[in-house]
Amino acid sequence: MTTSLDQNYSKAYSHSLQPGSNPALILVDFVQAYFDVDCELYADVDDALQSALRILNVARENNVFVIYTNVVYQSGGVDGGRFYEKALPLKHFLKGSPMGAFADGLQPDANELVVSKQYASAFFGTSLASTLTAKGIDTLVITGVTTSGCIRASCVDALSHGFIPIVVRDACGDRHEAPHEANLFDMQAKYAEVWPEADACDYLSKSGQLE
Repeated sequence: MTTSLDQNYSKAYSHSLQPGSNPALILVDFVQAYFDVDCELYADVDDALQSALRILNVARENNVFVIYTNVVYQSGGVDGGRFYEKALPLKHFLKGSPMGAFADGLQPDANELVVSKQYASAFFGTSLASTLTAKGIDTLVITGVTTSGCIRASCVDALSHGFIPIVVRDACGDRHEAPHEANLFDMQAKYAEVWPEADACDYLSKSGQLE
């Protein structure tokens, strides 16, 4: 094969989705486990969190609906199914574990939604899609960790439920640059628009003017 990666994909996947006028912001699984160097889930994603916090400030200033997710399991992971069996570090998300607490600097306001989940997607087994639909949300700006796991799963499910996914490159992170970049590339090609932080902030700041 002589064509470049971009040339190859552009033949089939070159169309862009147009964001809507009523977005929501989601911060996926920014919890202590990914920031504690003594935890095997540590991912060195402080830069992604700082980017997400800047985007969060813009969202709050413009009355954009904000959602946070965390992962919480009952004793023994009984509600975690095969995912809990496969991914052993999920033990850190048993109810009450300090590793499941939100990262430093991240504190949901009273009018913001916290979705506790047991699987990778923010949509699977939760009421998120119904909530967004009831609020008339058409676009979901996605930040969080990890790019190859819960971000990708949430992105694909957002699209499947009829929402336009905007994945913010700077505000997502992974354990290694390779899966991070590979999944951003694939999401941009097939499922979402992948934007830098500045574009996401500009969009959210103008969301009320997009009717």
